[in-house]
Amino acid sequence: MVTKVFVNLPTTDLERSKAFYTALGCEINPLFTDENAACVVWAEDIFFMVLKREFFATFTDKPIADPNEVAQVSVSFSRDSREDVDDILAKGLAAGGTEPKPAQDYGFMYSRDLDDPDGNSLGFLFMTEEAVENGPEHVAEQSTGS
Repeated sequence: MVTKVFVNLPTTDLERSKAFYTALGCEINPLFTDENAACVVWAEDIFFMVLKREFFATFTDKPIADPNEVAQVSVSFSRDSREDVDDILAKGLAAGGTEPKPAQDYGFMYSRDLDDPDGNSLGFLFMTEEAVENGPEHVAEQSTGS
């Protein structure tokens, strides 16, 4: 059985969230979407459930953090190239997201962060095949001749 991943995110504006995530290239699954929540499809087995804050609160007795003020989780997605990272950031920024910090370039890995309009943190990264297969230390050793 393949594990499906569901990430639950609070939102103050469900329609704005749906527009933001569809601008990034995601689809909304109408079977699991209503006036309280939307099912954002990232990939065949990865979903975001974007929930109105009041509805999100029905699933926990803990206080719901304001993602503009505190970071509890950051979800990162690999991309096929540096250009793909830049492309999805451009789409997210145009759709109302913000980039909380400059791009990070480590040579073997390039990453950029994007906060959705509610402040939920997303990361997008490209890592060279060599680093994926052998780890970043190996890439560093090769570049320094060690």
